[in-house]
Amino acid sequence: MNLGLNDKVILVSGGAKGIGAGICKILAAEGAIPVIIGRNEADNISMLNELGGRCFYVTAELTDPAACNRAVELVVAKFNRIDGLVNNAGVNDGVGLEKGDYEAFMASLHKNLVHYYLLAHHALPYLVKSKGSIVNIGSKVAETGQGNTSAYAAANGGRNALTREWSVELLKYGIRVNAVIVAESYTPLYEKWINALPNPEEKLRSITEKIPLEKRMTTAEEIANMVAFLLSERSSHTTGQLIHVDGGYTHLDRAL
Repeated sequence: MNLGLNDKVILVSGGAKGIGAGICKILAAEGAIPVIIGRNEADNISMLNELGGRCFYVTAELTDPAACNRAVELVVAKFNRIDGLVNNAGVNDGVGLEKGDYEAFMASLHKNLVHYYLLAHHALPYLVKSKGSIVNIGSKVAETGQGNTSAYAAANGGRNALTREWSVELLKYGIRVNAVIVAESYTPLYEKWINALPNPEEKLRSITEKIPLEKRMTTAEEIANMVAFLLSERSSHTTGQLIHVDGGYTHLDRAL
């Protein structure tokens, strides 16, 4: 797309698999340097090799606040700059109201929300220098509900709120903050969930039939294309937006 991202250093949490991997692939194709921040070193190395070395990685457990800080420090030590941040890592871990508890709820918030804040907080001085952009990946669960996933829904509501809050706070620096909201995308985690159900093929078919546009799931590449656009100067007057890349699932009548 020639988005002007050549040599831009962009952090991507959870960048080794699923949607994060799709984002890293598109960024590398655009000439950027995606920096994977994730817990599994083998997965990080695998993505590094797949991209032909056109990326960097930091192995970090993002539920550890100190690790978030160290990850940013390592990137700055390597490149002396940060041009963008994609907060993506998380998991729909099924911590509900009836069957959950305090410890599980708080642990889920650390998996799905707290590190969004911490990575942005530690990267901010460098984003100010580069006038970079932030993109938060969110889920339609914050708007539609799902059942038995209170913590994940709360975390995604928080992601949406932080997107709007940061876009206001960072106006003075010219830093744009947007969110890409995902509904149904067939990632490895999604596949694991489907296969754990009694009738996975039937369940998958019932889900895709409710997606208005083309009755199919959104691909990681389609999500990544929007992320790359929002990181680039091609979206120079777009901030504080929650952009749904979901085939119309969240807002269109699913009976269509």
